Amino acid sequence: MRLTRCFVAVPLASEATLTLSAGPSAHIAKVLRLRAGAALSLFDGRGGEYEARILALERDGVRVQVGAHHGIEREAPLAVTLLQGLARGERMDWIVQKATELGVAAIVPVISEHSIVRLDQQGARRRQQHWRAVAISACEQCGRNRVPEVRAPEAFERVCAEAQGALARLLLAPASAQSLAGAARRLAASGPVAALSLLIGPEGGLSAEELTIAQRHGFLACELGPRILRAETAPLAALAALQALLGDFGERKAARN
Repeated sequence: MRLTRCFVAVPLASEATLTLSAGPSAHIAKVLRLRAGAALSLFDGRGGEYEARILALERDGVRVQVGAHHGIEREAPLAVTLLQGLARGERMDWIVQKATELGVAAIVPVISEHSIVRLDQQGARRRQQHWRAVAISACEQCGRNRVPEVRAPEAFERVCAEAQGALARLLLAPASAQSLAGAARRLAASGPVAALSLLIGPEGGLSAEELTIAQRHGFLACELGPRILRAETAPLAALAALQALLGDFGERKAARN
């Protein structure tokens, strides 16, 4: 039987007792209807996971006993920073959730010329907190023990400038002269690729000026294929392709064969 996994926002230690926060407590008690004695798996984002057991369901939350630590990691060897054009509502939630499941190391929402969503500073902070909660939930589901960084929305040119430190920088642009697969293979030809920045536009795509700016900052334009994918489809298809070509999807396939 699969154990219920919970993220804990404080450092964990074996043999400690603690009360889970309101969200996980309500899920355990009211949705899963677990009782005292049930086993859990806890992680705090610092690496590995802990055995745990429910001691009691109390008014202020579920009290648990923390057990042994296991240094299990499920992080991809390819650390992808997804520079994602800000998409609307549930589309952005979907991108954050699925990108986390696909092993992305960091997500940076990008405010670009064709972005439909516009946020003030307070709204940006709220959305960042919401997206981090989405990423945490995805980690609980998929088995990751480290939560990817989710940053507040940033302006396009600033994001491109910050990415200059990355050795590998790719952007998706329809009708580019080379494919994403070809670009990935050329990167791999010079040795293992440990980190990569991937830039993807919003619903309306990147403008011609933004493409010029990105390429001036060292981004290599490439396409996924002959079809134009939606804003919420393109990053997931690209991440899956990169994991197969440079990450742990290919390694796992080779190991089975």
